[in-house]
Amino acid sequence: MLRRLSDYRGIVSDAKISEIHRKSRKLYKKHILHISSTPYGGGVAEILRSIIPLFNDMGLYVGWRTMIGSPDFFRVTKKFHNALQGDDITITHKKTELYEDTNKLFSRFTHIDHDLVVIHDPQPLPIIACYRKRQPWIWRCHIDLSRPHRKLWNYMKGFILSYDMVVYQMEEFAAHGIPGDFKVIKPSIDPLSMKNMELPKSTIKKYVKRTGVDVKRPLITQISRFDKWKDTEGVIKVFDIIRKEMDCQLLLVGDIALDDPEAQAMYERVLSIVKGSKDVRVILGAHDVMVNAIQRASDVVLQKSIREGFGLTVSEALWKGTPVVASKVGGIPAQVVDGINGYLVRPNDYVGTAKKVMDILSDKNMRKEMGRNAKRHVKENFLVTRHIEEWIDLWVEMLSW
Repeated sequence: MLRRLSDYRGIVSDAKISEIHRKSRKLYKKHILHISSTPYGGGVAEILRSIIPLFNDMGLYVGWRTMIGSPDFFRVTKKFHNALQGDDITITHKKTELYEDTNKLFSRFTHIDHDLVVIHDPQPLPIIACYRKRQPWIWRCHIDLSRPHRKLWNYMKGFILSYDMVVYQMEEFAAHGIPGDFKVIKPSIDPLSMKNMELPKSTIKKYVKRTGVDVKRPLITQISRFDKWKDTEGVIKVFDIIRKEMDCQLLLVGDIALDDPEAQAMYERVLSIVKGSKDVRVILGAHDVMVNAIQRASDVVLQKSIREGFGLTVSEALWKGTPVVASKVGGIPAQVVDGINGYLVRPNDYVGTAKKVMDILSDKNMRKEMGRNAKRHVKENFLVTRHIEEWIDLWVEMLSW
């Protein structure tokens, strides 16, 4: 069901909803376009699916288009993505030519005559060079650029310098060597989406049973794309340590993004590692209501990433009152307040991570207290209404230049 901004009354105040509407009036008759790499399978697509309809409900003209590219293009951009987060890469003319030519081709049937353009992440970055620029352009970067591969970064800067503004998830993600200011807009969750809405206990129980887990035994869950940076293998190592001390189960829930050609191999590797285990289950492509039910039924949610853009699955779990034990990387420390709504751990500290999970599993009162703190923290910081308001503020500022 399509939602309206007024549907969030009771979650946020009437005054806040009215304020957002008043601010949006300055954007009437302005046409704004988002371009990203895929319509589903990742956090960027999920956020855009929530906020774009709400903008339009408010009377604005906000559109969204997704890249069309070959498997070879997405293999190259995945390597670029990894290298921008610190991986090594061999940059060849063949790779850069494919990257730029795909964007040129996409521009041939993507007519941009909007008042403002927002480009998401590296995949469509070069498209700015395919048009006679006559409006503000924003590059919205969802990944950590604090330690990029130097040669690749120098190449990418050639496109970024044409943008009027760069928007990061966190101030710590900002790359060095880009002149001018940048903005920080943290991501958000939609509390009324099927993945985050309230569910009856009977619905939770029904969907969790379908995963094959025993609803009477403690449940640990990690929900993330099948990606090497999510360290699913590390999660299994942590679980093996816990299982020696406590009776519990592990549920690994993941998806495969259209723009990630490495995901299938990672998924198959995880399956091979847990093959034969009665206490570990892997779920691929769970629909939103099932993910919602799993997060609510879990006693602890793990997010043991090695690198992370923001990791919205953390806020999703916290919104449902489930404590989270997560790596102190990327945007996770903004979501998990150590010792208050979960615990922060070092990515490679398997024993320490296992201990924190066991501390939560063994103390029901602490689990409940952390759960209350968790929902309150998300409500104050990571809801879609705050996200929309910050975009409106930035667009108004840029269109007044």
